[in-house]
Amino acid sequence: MDTKELSEEIKTEEKAPLNFIEKIIEDDLASGKVPNNKIVTRFPPEPNGYLHLGHIKSICLNFGLAQKYGGVCHLRLDDTNPAKEDMEYIDSIKSDIKWLGFDWGENEFYASDYYEQLHEIAIDLIKKGMAYVDSQTPEQVKENRGTLTTPGKNSPDRDRSIEENLRLFQEMGEGKYPEGKYLLRAKLDMASPNINMRDPALYRIKYAEHPRTGNKWCVYPMYDFTHPISDAIEGITHSICTLEFEDHRPAYDWACSIDNIEHAPHQYEFARLNINHFVLSKRKLLNLVNLGIVSGWDDPRMPTVSGIRRRGYSPEAMKDFVNRVGVAKVESVVDYSLMEFCVREDLNKRAKRCMAVLDPIKLVIDNYPEDQVEYFDAENNPEDPSAGTRKIPFTKEVYIEREDFMEVPPKGYHRLYIGNEIRLKTAYYVKAISCEKDAEGNVTVVHCTYDPESRGGETPDGRKVKGTSHWVSAKFAVSGEVRLYDKLFSAEDPGSTTGNYLDDLNPESLVVVKDAKLEPSLAEAKPGDYLQFLRSGYFTPDYDSTPEHLIFNRTVTLKDSWAKQKAKMGL
Repeated sequence: MDTKELSEEIKTEEKAPLNFIEKIIEDDLASGKVPNNKIVTRFPPEPNGYLHLGHIKSICLNFGLAQKYGGVCHLRLDDTNPAKEDMEYIDSIKSDIKWLGFDWGENEFYASDYYEQLHEIAIDLIKKGMAYVDSQTPEQVKENRGTLTTPGKNSPDRDRSIEENLRLFQEMGEGKYPEGKYLLRAKLDMASPNINMRDPALYRIKYAEHPRTGNKWCVYPMYDFTHPISDAIEGITHSICTLEFEDHRPAYDWACSIDNIEHAPHQYEFARLNINHFVLSKRKLLNLVNLGIVSGWDDPRMPTVSGIRRRGYSPEAMKDFVNRVGVAKVESVVDYSLMEFCVREDLNKRAKRCMAVLDPIKLVIDNYPEDQVEYFDAENNPEDPSAGTRKIPFTKEVYIEREDFMEVPPKGYHRLYIGNEIRLKTAYYVKAISCEKDAEGNVTVVHCTYDPESRGGETPDGRKVKGTSHWVSAKFAVSGEVRLYDKLFSAEDPGSTTGNYLDDLNPESLVVVKDAKLEPSLAEAKPGDYLQFLRSGYFTPDYDSTPEHLIFNRTVTLKDSWAKQKAKMGL
């Protein structure tokens, strides 16, 4: 398709309003500015940690734009800091992207793929008098860089001879000097109003085994040098990054203007994803892991892609979430409740309904036959008739939630109390007649009678009851551990009051129910299944769940209960 045909197709296609990046791309395509009329984007994560929610927005944007405009999106791992990188992180990044439904195909690249080219470019810059080896300490470099209002000072080494710079840089690469002894810097302008243009660092000495290149190198290129040149080599047409890199754009453009560079991509910045009650800093997230506050990067409370996967979020819910947030040029903070809303909307359509009693109390139906077992058909998902039904066993003794019985109920209580009749979901009407208590006065057993004519919730006389309780047969119940997850931080902006985000940890972020009673079908549930425990919330089996020790993680409550919890906690 030529430029004119594509332009006409874009004009006539019915679509939602364009975000500013889509508008740029469509204008570029229509004007013939894009080489070969093919959009090429890239997602360039650093393999020094697990991907978090902020990365989801970038993944969906870069891969989504490529899909929309018939282009390709590269996966490029920015592996320029071997001291903090690991194959574990690389593998997790790939897994997370594929979980979201995107595939880079043959377009898998690494910054380390270009180490030879980058090194040659650095040597060429030295030969042209555009780079020099600096012997200042890191503290001196920082001090002489200046401030936003005062210019920097030239390094005493700025006028080294080309020959000496070449020798020192070669010896840096041969491992003759310790880390921090020398730095290769571009010779730009120490009086530039943009601090990033004040002789930026190009190479530093680093002794660490690289996940891919081993110990071949002991000098490594800096991000602001590597990233734009990698984009140029790969023919990226639209280099899309978050707003914190806006001030780095002049450095990006400078690197793309070096004589050795044939293709000069352009950088565009968008507002990163910020969500209240979260920290999305890899450094802070790693600290949570190292301190043992969470069980690991994939702890279901962590705002990592692996964490939300383990918690039971679906990729469709997260793509809906970032689509609702949109792409903008101005930073803002998204409310946590919007993300949970998207998760509930999605799970309501896909989750299989089940009955699980988290705080069980035994209900004995005195007039039900002792050894009788009946099986009731229960719908798997009222939102999806094709999901079918399942058989649930019913017996003389069942478990109900402790909160569903009160000896002395308050006004407006419609659950079970002495003399009151309720419906056991899909089964019968039952009426409480007495209860048993332990030595501390806690109710242990509730006795009731059932109406045989009310099977399935219908009675010949057409009477109705206000209360309905879920239940599990005591004879056929399976026991399991249920982990009730909530926000990891109670404050909307963790650390904003005291300066330490750890001060705002939510003590109720994980509550473990050790012996929940579950309907027998849940013994077959597998990690990745989406479930709704009636009246309790959405759940999924944990990765560590086994037939001998069932474990379920709460994904999200059935409705937003945070306002009520905040009031309880005095927030």
